[in-house]
Amino acid sequence: MPKTLIHQQASVPESAQRGRSWRVLGSVLLAGLLGACASGLEPNVAAEALRAPTPWDVASGSDALRTGPANSAASRWQHLTFPGKTANQFAYLQVDGRRAMGVRSNSAVSMLRKTVSIEPAQLAGLRFSWKVPSLIAGADLGQREKGDSPVRLVLAFDGDRSRMSQRDHMLSELARTLTGEEMPYATLMYVWSNHHVPGTVLKSSRTERIRKLVLESGPDRLNRWLEYERDIRADFVAAFGEEPGRLMAVGIMTDTDNTRSSTQAWYGPVELGTAGR
Repeated sequence: MPKTLIHQQASVPESAQRGRSWRVLGSVLLAGLLGACASGLEPNVAAEALRAPTPWDVASGSDALRTGPANSAASRWQHLTFPGKTANQFAYLQVDGRRAMGVRSNSAVSMLRKTVSIEPAQLAGLRFSWKVPSLIAGADLGQREKGDSPVRLVLAFDGDRSRMSQRDHMLSELARTLTGEEMPYATLMYVWSNHHVPGTVLKSSRTERIRKLVLESGPDRLNRWLEYERDIRADFVAAFGEEPGRLMAVGIMTDTDNTRSSTQAWYGPVELGTAGR
């Protein structure tokens, strides 16, 4: 797996850039699947722009890559909320001299989502960053009733749905009934855990089709920007033991609904790489 970049200004090694082209999918971040108020974020963080994220049009970011015509649905982020759940608050901010998406969560869960379509042969690298000021007391990603996390980077994949268990087919149909969308064939999440060792893969208690890969654990690296470069295919294989299908969506999610707590975090730019010839 690629080495995690931990320094705020760390550059991507030249070798990591060969054979792939990078697409900036948003001037700030991407937003994902499943499952701001300026005064709600820290007072030393100035909100340079506050935008309603339903839908959030990435064309408003000057350096955003447009994946379709500027006014088409394909060029917009979507704020994905869940039935019966309080939604997070998102704010487009300037933090530590960089653009970021701030999120405040108070017994809440929701996502920003960007749909994509990248075939398995084109999957390459993923770059992203986040900053977390504090952990969620009592959270435990290994327990269903405590499974909250201050930050998640989420990837949703298509695949051979005939391989899904009967239980997962039923969950997928339930998701379609509640949200109008099927559950993805597979969902890979990068998470920050209170105590699981980095590199741990956690399976969802609800479905075999969701796996969480722990990137950070504990409080030692709080209150700083952390940057990562990941190999999507390698991480998927490590988590699921099979090759990935088409990447359908990318996103971020912060959740505090299970622990009934509050948290905030910031997400920096997210980039997807596509394999070159």
